[in-house]
Order: sequence, then C-alpha cells, then structure tokens
Amino acid sequence: MGAARISRLRWTVPPAALAAYTAGEWNRRIPQSAPFTTTPAWCEANSKSRSDPSREKGSPEHSDQDSVWFKLTQKLDNVKHTVGAGSWGDLGGNITEHIMPDWARFLPATAQKLQRELSMSPGSLADEIWKESHDPDINPEILRDAEVRVSSDLCKEELEFRKNRQHRTRKALASYLDIPEEDIHPDDIPVIAMCGSGGGLRALVAGTGSYLAAQEAGLWDCVTYTAGVSGSCWLQTLYHSSLADGNFNQLVDHLKNRLGVHIAFPPAALNLLTTAPTNKFLLSGLVEKLKADPGADFGLVDIYGMLLAARLLVPRGELGVCDRDLKISNQRVNLLDGAHPMPIYTAVRHEIPVLAEEVQKDRHQMPEDLMKEAKRESWFQWFEFTPYEFFCEELNAGIPTWALGRHFNDGRNEMPSHVYPIPELRVPGLMGIWGSAFCATLSHYYKEIRPLVKGLAGFGGIDSLIQGKNEDLIRVHPIDPAAIPNYVMGMKDRLPASCPESIFQDKHLRLMDAGMSNNLPIYPLIRPGRDVDVIVAFDASADIKQENWLSVVDGYARQRGIKGWPIGAGWPRATETLAETEKALREPQNMAGEQANQKIVESQNHQGGASNKNSPQSAADSDLGYCNVWVGTQEERISNDEPPPSKRLFHPDHAEDHSESDFHLMRPEAGIAVVYFPLIPNPSAPNLPPARKTRPLAAAHSIQQSQNQTKDPADPIAPQPNSIDPDVDDFLSTWNFIYTPEQIDSVVGLAKANFSQGKDQLRRVVRAVYERKKSDRLRREDEESRKHMEGFVPL
Repeated sequence: MGAARISRLRWTVPPAALAAYTAGEWNRRIPQSAPFTTTPAWCEANSKSRSDPSREKGSPEHSDQDSVWFKLTQKLDNVKHTVGAGSWGDLGGNITEHIMPDWARFLPATAQKLQRELSMSPGSLADEIWKESHDPDINPEILRDAEVRVSSDLCKEELEFRKNRQHRTRKALASYLDIPEEDIHPDDIPVIAMCGSGGGLRALVAGTGSYLAAQEAGLWDCVTYTAGVSGSCWLQTLYHSSLADGNFNQLVDHLKNRLGVHIAFPPAALNLLTTAPTNKFLLSGLVEKLKADPGADFGLVDIYGMLLAARLLVPRGELGVCDRDLKISNQRVNLLDGAHPMPIYTAVRHEIPVLAEEVQKDRHQMPEDLMKEAKRESWFQWFEFTPYEFFCEELNAGIPTWALGRHFNDGRNEMPSHVYPIPELRVPGLMGIWGSAFCATLSHYYKEIRPLVKGLAGFGGIDSLIQGKNEDLIRVHPIDPAAIPNYVMGMKDRLPASCPESIFQDKHLRLMDAGMSNNLPIYPLIRPGRDVDVIVAFDASADIKQENWLSVVDGYARQRGIKGWPIGAGWPRATETLAETEKALREPQNMAGEQANQKIVESQNHQGGASNKNSPQSAADSDLGYCNVWVGTQEERISNDEPPPSKRLFHPDHAEDHSESDFHLMRPEAGIAVVYFPLIPNPSAPNLPPARKTRPLAAAHSIQQSQNQTKDPADPIAPQPNSIDPDVDDFLSTWNFIYTPEQIDSVVGLAKANFSQGKDQLRRVVRAVYERKKSDRLRREDEESRKHMEGFVPL
C-alpha cells in the first residue's frame, strides 16, 4: 500500500499548503516582537508577573487573574501532551504520527496572533465577548432558570412539534403516494425518519446528495425526524442555518464555495480568527467556556470545532456570518408549525468500569485486581441534542438545550447570586464533539493503521504485543474527549439504579463522536415514544462492508425491549468459500456432476452475483444492492431461542414480483421497516454535464495542483459519479478535508444515482406501511363499534 493510501489515515495539511507558509513567509505574517511559547516556565513567569504592581493596568502586557489568554496558553501546552507516552508508550512511538493531526503542530504560531485580542484588557475582543455574554437582549436564555427533567417521555415541545409536523406530512404524503389528501386519516400517516452516517466531509457531501434526492422525489416533506453522526450532524447544522436556509441546492453551492481550503490552512484560518466580523463569531464560545468554566478541559476537540466552524459556518465573502447559527436552540424557529423535520444530533460517553476513587489516582499504577475490573466490558452511553432538549435515555434525564454549558446540582442549575449563567454552549464546540473521530481508542486506531505497518521491520513482535493488549487498548483514548458540564450531579437517588457510579463523580461529561459506538444513529430513532414506522438510512461509512452497523442495533433492541426492530438486518456475514459450497452441495445430496455444477452456479449467482459491474444491482461484488429493505415483527416470542434473521425484502432475484414483500410489510404484526442505502460504486450513474469553468480559491488551487502532480496527465480532472469508488479514491477518505467543486458534484451525483435505483422500492414501502396502519385503524374501529353494540341494551 503506497503513500497515497497512507494519507487516507492521517489528518494532514497537504504539501502545497505547508509550502504556503514556509519559515520565511510565516515569519512575515506573524509579528515577531513577542515570541510565543507555552512552556510551563513561560506560564509560571507570566503568572507571577500578574501580581507585579509595577505593571500598568490596561497595558498590552497586563493580564489579570482571569485572563482568557493565560488560561488558553496553559491549556494549549497540555494539548501537546494529550497523545504523549502514558501507559501505551511501549507500543511504539511511530503510531503517534498516525494519531496526532498535523495541523496541531502549528497551533502555537496561530495562538500568538490571538494573544492581544484574548488578553481581557479593556477594549479587547475577549472583554467585549464577555460583556455581551451577560446581556439578556443578546442572550435571553440567561434570564431563565433550568431544571433537569427526569422522565422517559418525550419533552412537551417535541410532542407539540409532532402534532404540527403531522399536518404538514399529511399533505406531502398525499402527493407522494398520489392519494387525495381528504382520504388520509391522521392516524394512518407513517412516522418516517432519515439518518446519515459518520464519515467526515464524505458523509456531509454524500448525505447532502441523498437528502436532496429524497427532497426531489417528494419524500423529504413526509419525514418527521432526521438523525446524524459526525459529518451528518454537520449536515443537519448547515441545513438549519442561514447558509442553506432549508434548501439543499443552496447547501451544495455553499459546500463548493467553502471546501476548497483545508480547515487548518493557517493563513485562511488565522485571518478568520483575527478579523471582524468572523473573529467574534468564532471565538465567542471559546472565551465563554474558558472564562466561565475554568475547570473544563480544553483540548484538540475545542480547537477542531473552531476550525470546522471557520470553514463550514462562514459564508462565501465571510461578511455575512449570522449569530443565530451559533445556537442549536435557535433551530426551533425552523420547526414552528412543523415546517421541517426535527434534527437529532448525537454524541457518546465511554463508560469504563473502574472504581471511581481510583480514577483520581495514577491509573497507570493500578493494582492487578483493579486492572481486571477495568477489563470488564465497557460501553457507550448515547446523548442526543435536539433544538428542544439535551437527553440521555440511559440516565432517563435531560435539560433544555438552551441550558447547555451550565453546571447543575441536585436537578437545578447553579446560579451564583447577582451573576447570570453563561449563554448556551455554542455550535462550534458542539461540531467538534460530534465529529471528534480522532478521540477513538487505540484499538480503533490500530485497526486502521495495521495494514500500513505490516512491512515494518519487527512487525510480528509489535503486532503480537498490541493484539495481546487489545483489551487494554479498547479503553485508552490517546486524545481526550471534550468536556461539558455534567447535569446529573447530586441526582443519584433520582435516576435509574443501572446508572454507573462514575457518572455522579465528575463535574463534566466527556463526550465524543458517536461513531465510536455505532456509525448509524439508529438508537435515538427507536426511542420509545417516537414510534418511528420507517427508517431510511444513508450509509457513507468508510467500512460499509466490514462493519454491519444495522445489526449492532440488535443487542440494543433486546436490552431495551424494543419491539419491531428487524433482527439481523444489514450486510450478511462472510459466506463460505467456493470449495466449501461445492462440498456442501455434492456430498449430502450425492448429485451427479452436472447437477451439482448447476447448483453451484445458482449459489454463486445468489450470493455473489454482483461481480458484473455493468449490472445496477451488482453493488461491487456485494450481497446487498443500492436499496435494501427489511421489516421487523411485533410478535411476542414464546421461546428463548435466538430469533431468525429478518428476511430481506424486494430481493433483486425477484424483481418482477414484489407481492411477497408487500405482504410482509402489511402484516398486522409487522414492525419497523428499515430501508438502507449504502454509498457504493454505481457504474450506471449518469455523467455530469460539462462543468462551467470556475476559479478556485488560491489555497485550494495550489493544494489541488500538488495533488494532481501525482496523477496520470491523461486522467480527467473532474471525476464522474459512475467512476468513483468510496473505498478506493483518496479524496473520499474520512481524513480528507479538501473537496473541489467537481468532486462535490461527483459525490452528490453518486448519492443521487444510488437513491434513484431504489426510489420505487422506497415508495412501495411507504405505501405498504400506510395501508397497514390504515387497516389496523379500521380493524380497531370495527372492534370498538362491535363492543359498543354488544353493550347496548334496549329499554
């Protein structure tokens, strides 16, 4: 595997970008009068200097006790050590190079430029931000007192939204299914949810194409919920922002204008962080967090979120930034009268069972018995963010989204006298949390890196050591997750007994990318009370064929007692080899050679007939196609035996007759219907029309030139949707943060083409579920009417 493939696994700034700020050029950009350092000695010296009365208050050199800049420099120094040696240092330092983002090395130089504005001296940007944070006209939520809501029910705001959305979806469903609106009873309307996977910018761009296709097909307006992981969370953020304003075509244009430059390209990032109006827009959350919550950890996730916001939340021209886009709770405006689907954003907390008092000690010197306890099965707790509430089903508790960032105790927010709480936690910080895939455990990292280091000298010994320590590695996060205030402090006696002890012992929740648990956000959609009938899942994961994210839900559904989930949905397990298949077919049936050969051919056609890439259903040697459907069952199981896997419906082998699939969907005991669209190659995707010549941004142009130097000159500059393969093309790596307009068009085109392959099946699913719900309602009404008549006694 060559260097080009290695680049897929690193958060690198491309060579051309690095060349853009060589030592000489960078020195010209950064004032050299105050050399920057974040060493402990520097921090200690500056700490002592704050008490020096000879320093003139208000001078540029002055820094008070609460200086945002001082806190920032101290924490930036810690950032450099978040992937230090620690307990995993014996695994080899080379792995570190694949974990630490290259852009993190340039943070000190970027931070130097910010020193004056973050000093908190009168008139500084930080001083202005802090004063505005206490202005109720700007942040009206600071006047409100917040409480923890302990209940498994949906919050009242979401229940009201569902009623309003149902009125909207009724009209849309009538158009989608070609049924007179007056014939549709409200109880018959299916609750449809869409979700997108994780996968960085690939998930963002592909998800935009998938949702755009659904909108063009008339399905989007029938949807009640959307849910996202990682890049799909960014997609929801942009859709509900002033940048897209609920228009996916407008969102595609925005992405074309903003993704041509790496998120950490220093000149571009530095300019946005140090000039108005983007500096206040991007730094407000950072100042508020460091100033109001000094106990919170500050690390790469916070910086990453700020850089993401600089690239994704800033419009072309950079002057039209909108403060409304900085708070998730502001998205409630888009949900008034049910105008749009309700977005659900996700993150997870990694629960590692270790005695709480030992967590505070040197965890690398744990006694053997505690190490054994730590090796028990760990798990992830899912947290959901909506415009209404921040909630955890496992804790059975949530708080209003506008109260995110406050500290709570015993179910109420802590409000010091005569001091307003800080405003709602800003979107840049949340974007970093939602997409913090680099907070993965070492086990996750090594799984991706292993193929690249096989050729290293001594690999066998290193590999054996690491594989032997996998149980340890799955609990080690070399880069610390982000921290937000823990809202369940002091509530142990009011929450379920199953809540882990550790949740009540840390004032902060350590949250990270939900893709660490499941790269599809199914769990929030099957939460009791949401009563979702149809889930349309768009999967742009990097490991689509290796990880069956749908089947991971099986255990969750059993644990939670969720009825109706289709057990066994998703990518089938590895099939037998051809030799094993031949043996199994010949021996038991004692067939003649010709008959056995025919059976073998039939088996190959059924299991792996996708080898013909010219066939739309080939799906690149996969057992699944572009659109795959399963339906669960509500039936009560009498035995404790493992239930049989759910049958895949609308199988391509039965393309001419889908009556059996319709029957399964319309059975009275049918459960949740899952429609799965994986982002896989599609040779039948149409070519894009000739693109108009665009002039890329200077940075993007230099970067793309560098990338094109390694390509064959005969290769087309603009890839076509029918020629790209997400599993092969480097620009579709999760770790790539540069997309040209042509690449965006290509990925959007592939996603739309894949949706087109299954849009008719999807319409049949929605129609069948609608008819089933209608039949169920009529049957109930008939039974109630009969009971009423039986209970009527004439005088």
